[in-house]
Amino acid sequence: MNDFIPDNPYILLTPGPLSTSKGVRGAMLRDWCTWDADYNVGIVQDIRRRLAGLAAASPEDYTVALMQGSGSFAVEACLGSAVPRQGKLLIIRNGAYGERMCQMARVLGVRHVEYATAETEAPEPRRVAEILDGDPAVTHVAMVHCETTTGILNPLEGVAKAVKSRGKTLIIDAMSSFGGIPFDAGALGIDFLISSANKCVQGVPGFAFVIAKRAAMAACEGNARSLCLDLHDQWREMDGSGKWRYTSPTHVTRAFFQALDELEAEGGVAARHARYQENHRTLVEGMRGLGFRTLLADALQSPIITSFLYPRPDFDFGAFYDAVKERGFVLYPGKISQADTFRIGSIGEVYPGDMRRLLAAVRDVSEA
Repeated sequence: MNDFIPDNPYILLTPGPLSTSKGVRGAMLRDWCTWDADYNVGIVQDIRRRLAGLAAASPEDYTVALMQGSGSFAVEACLGSAVPRQGKLLIIRNGAYGERMCQMARVLGVRHVEYATAETEAPEPRRVAEILDGDPAVTHVAMVHCETTTGILNPLEGVAKAVKSRGKTLIIDAMSSFGGIPFDAGALGIDFLISSANKCVQGVPGFAFVIAKRAAMAACEGNARSLCLDLHDQWREMDGSGKWRYTSPTHVTRAFFQALDELEAEGGVAARHARYQENHRTLVEGMRGLGFRTLLADALQSPIITSFLYPRPDFDFGAFYDAVKERGFVLYPGKISQADTFRIGSIGEVYPGDMRRLLAAVRDVSEA
């Protein structure tokens, strides 16, 4: 278990940015040249290779483009580059990040249709199949795997089967699941997989990435609706020399390289998933023991972040947040319209012992 870190006043129990190790933060203490082979070959190309290996059991079928900015930058780059102008996108949404994809499609002028469910309900693969059968113009389908609006884990396998059996291109926003929940993109037929440095790999914010089938990435040529967010051109430059088209976030990239080393040392995605599950179990059992109720049914809940209902009508989350923060933990406000909630993340450099200390802090605040 990690020690409480004196140089950090609190642990971030959020879905990213999240608490990182001293090793990851320490990796940013030197400078790198964006033109130098030590950086482009020794770090960038190695990151790309390892990300493909994390995504699929047959990594040779996949390639990787790193993209400056937050995860949303990579999502927008993917939607704006993967869907050709004559194409049509089906967006499955049950939270804020699915809705953000809809906003992106509208701004970019990507022809699209939406399949929306309530924020506390998972989309049904059967309904996805019905939509695709009823609208043959749809060429691409996009869905968020773990929707951190609530913490719901959407049915990736069922949706992938419905999409791929109909010959459509599948885009998965795996922002909050990649590196923390095991799945094989190749076995599922995922064409584009999007995530970010500051999520379950436990790096710091500054870039995101798209892991794509080689043929799918190559087919993006000429589709982009943006210069800076041209996924194909970024990939083509990076696939040659490892160089980013525009200024690379060098310190963040080196920190991510360290984070990948630490993920491997922990035992890989399966071991990290087991830790996150134990964090989540400790959290939920303890919070329920203190009188808090979870928003989602257990069958829908991911081990990434958990939404808790306000315990009473006059509950003051702002005061609760400040009091818990004073005791060393930062929580996350709720984000849904159906109920008053707050959220607690289980990912990052966080261990079950940290969750037990959090529970003691919540008990202390609740009894004050």
